[in-house]
Amino acid sequence: MIPKSKPTAILVVGPSWVGDMVMAQTLFRVLKSEQPERCIDVLSPLWSEGLLKRMPEVRCIIPHTIEHGQLAWKKRQRIGFSLRYAYQQAIVLPNSWKSALIPFWANIPQRTGFIGEIRYGLLNDIRRLDKSKLPRTVDRFVALGLPKHYPKMGKYIPHPRLSPEAVKNILLRLNLKTHQPILALCPGAEYGPAKCWPLEYYITCAKHKIAEGWTVWVFGSHKEIPLGAEIQVFVGEGCINLSGKTTLSEAVDLLSLTNAVITNDSGLMHVAAALDKCTIALFGSSSTEMTPPLSNYAHLLSLGLECSPCYQRFCPKKHLKCLRDIKPERVLEILNHFQKECNG
Repeated sequence: MIPKSKPTAILVVGPSWVGDMVMAQTLFRVLKSEQPERCIDVLSPLWSEGLLKRMPEVRCIIPHTIEHGQLAWKKRQRIGFSLRYAYQQAIVLPNSWKSALIPFWANIPQRTGFIGEIRYGLLNDIRRLDKSKLPRTVDRFVALGLPKHYPKMGKYIPHPRLSPEAVKNILLRLNLKTHQPILALCPGAEYGPAKCWPLEYYITCAKHKIAEGWTVWVFGSHKEIPLGAEIQVFVGEGCINLSGKTTLSEAVDLLSLTNAVITNDSGLMHVAAALDKCTIALFGSSSTEMTPPLSNYAHLLSLGLECSPCYQRFCPKKHLKCLRDIKPERVLEILNHFQKECNG
């Protein structure tokens, strides 16, 4: 049951992607910095519950099982009615028409969001998005937490900072050792293969670091089990495939133990950044300007080819040069230098 709140409670309708949910923590931190007594509850997909529990700014998580893109009219209506009289403001981060239905049915007095899919009536605090002034996704999230026409918000962009929990039980269950430095590999990307650095390049990096005395952990969801298995087969001893073996929250906690991360532009990239891990982030079809990892310890690699960013799931030119031309030798060289900076 959602507690009846004091007049400082905000309901945030969370996004549907892991990386966006991590970046939403910046908004939560801004809201708390403006009014520390403010209560922040997040309406979010069920998968994100463990991730949000690693965000100390969040009071209450309201998980739902509505699939991305699903209308679920009656289900949204029931949720909305159950939340009536609990909040004074809702901030709707997704731009879809459907995402504004629950705050509307909850009769929340102030319903804030970008106009998106022509959401007049559903929202009553409508903002118009100027992409030139708000180039990054995180900028857009934070803007919705500030008063309309706020002049400047540069200082209002703190980095996400996840708070991992104890990992002893996870280490025992998965029989993991931490006496050697650990390189994390995140070879998947939910959006599609145009975001994925070639698997053989990950294998080269893994072999190189194991030869230096490191252990390699491969992270990913159930969908990435084949990727992790292939890396493990070709690398051999010292490489452990964790894909599909952990929940998202467990992946957060285990990533907090690693010494360096090589990753595609993915949700786990943002998780690693929010843990301040020494991170090499590889960008191909996506833009470093829109969704960069928010950390002082992340190094972004992008070739900036004429055809990128294309934002496509599959390479339209079928050569994936934007990622194939970033060679593993270059990544290893950067990692070696950058890691010294991270360890300061």
